[in-house]
Amino acid sequence: MQKLLITLGLGIAAIGVLYPYLRQLGLGQLPGDIILKGENSTFYFPIVSCIAISLLVSVLLNLFRSS
Repeated sequence: MQKLLITLGLGIAAIGVLYPYLRQLGLGQLPGDIILKGENSTFYFPIVSCIAISLLVSVLLNLFRSS
C-alpha cells in the first residue's frame, strides 16, 4: 500500500510539473471537451481529455504488468 501511494503521489507531481508542456500538445483542448462561458464565470470539463489519458494509462499499465 505504501509503494502505491508513493507512486501515485509522484505521478501526480510529475503531471503537475509537465502540465504546461501537455497543454502545448493540445491536451485539455480536444474536441468534445466541455467549455461553458457565462458573463462572470467559466465551467470547463475536459471529458475527452480524461478519456484519452485513461486509455493511455490503461495501455501502459497492461504493458508493464505483462512483462
